[in-house]
Amino acid sequence: MKRTFVNLDQLKEITSKYPTPFHLYDEKGIRENARRLHQAFAWNKGFKEYFAVKATPNPTILKILKEEGCGVDCSSYTELMISDAVGFSGDEIMFSSNVTPKEDFILARKLNAAINLDDITHIEFLDQVAGIPETISCRYNPGGEFTINNAIMDTPGEAKYGFTRPQLTEGFKMLQEKGVKHFGLHAFLASNTTDNHYYPALARILFETAVELNQETGAHIAFINFSGGVGIPYRPEQTPADIFAIAQEVRKIYEEILVPAGMDDVAIYTELGRFMAGPYGCLVTTAIHEKHIHKEYIGLDACAANLMRPAMYGAYHHITVMGKEDQALDHEYDVTGGLCENNDKFAIDRMLPKIDIGDLLVIHDTGAHGFAMGYNYNGKLRSAEILLKEDGSSELIRRAETPADYFATFDYDDDLQSQFINKYPEIFKI
Repeated sequence: MKRTFVNLDQLKEITSKYPTPFHLYDEKGIRENARRLHQAFAWNKGFKEYFAVKATPNPTILKILKEEGCGVDCSSYTELMISDAVGFSGDEIMFSSNVTPKEDFILARKLNAAINLDDITHIEFLDQVAGIPETISCRYNPGGEFTINNAIMDTPGEAKYGFTRPQLTEGFKMLQEKGVKHFGLHAFLASNTTDNHYYPALARILFETAVELNQETGAHIAFINFSGGVGIPYRPEQTPADIFAIAQEVRKIYEEILVPAGMDDVAIYTELGRFMAGPYGCLVTTAIHEKHIHKEYIGLDACAANLMRPAMYGAYHHITVMGKEDQALDHEYDVTGGLCENNDKFAIDRMLPKIDIGDLLVIHDTGAHGFAMGYNYNGKLRSAEILLKEDGSSELIRRAETPADYFATFDYDDDLQSQFINKYPEIFKI
């Protein structure tokens, strides 16, 4: 059983002001989780969490995390802009991107962000377009398969990211010749795992590599960045990752490998998105249709344009029918949206209580990679984002799109523009 962080009375009050569908975020949960993470890694003096902006690119959420001592991990020009506007600067920003346009590097340098290079060819490119800073990081791809206890977690050899091991040594030497004095080392080898052994296994790889690079090049390794990958339990039966156990295992490996090598000043960084915000967001939607053909269908006012993961990955998201939490799960439904695509389904053959038209449904764990992956296929409009504040009140932190937003980027000729305005004056507020 998964419990919601909002109750039916609260949702009724919110929906009286803001129509469904919308994404709702739990301020209290986000803050408490950030504090747990920092407490877990407090043994490392330089520890810093760089929240992955791509997971939840909303300035209000970023501001909350800034207040809790987090930095931001950016991967694009606009993510840098959002972070700058919120007040992040300098080494509060980690810029980790790939196939990077020159404009992105130029802005990252202007903001004095910590840059994490994805490829050895980016050294000369960055030098030409924006210059090389004194502190820089390189992303490592060890290739092959990444295993934990003989279980394959992922296949880095198939990933487009990072330097090979020989390229790291060559790249460090090139960067030293260009004046770099302090280095970071970064890797991302598995996605959305709740296995407590992931970060420790990654730590061993990165710590050993850091010692080797220090011995080969004399480079000062200032920080090691574990990136993200620590996941959340989307299914009720899954066990969540224990961040305190993870941090203590990392500490043991730190003391085993780095401390004897005289590298006990290395800071640990993380770039968590899903772990930080995923469980503290949900998609609130209303049942608007039911269909009885070869299967039983419930149609929602939300669709894959509001939450892409089930359609794109076949991902499981738990569903609560609000007000019916304790009723028997005795009806089997496909829960769908209204896109002209048969994969637009939030659940397939899901056992739920009987759903009536007008029921409010909460789709869990959309606080990361939920709204952020939205799109406008079929002319669907992205929904609002609302914050459930610590005092129980709600705040609109992104309004829902309107047809005027959808049409705003068209390059109208005068005749077509007048047609739109004359036929739909209410949309264009004429």
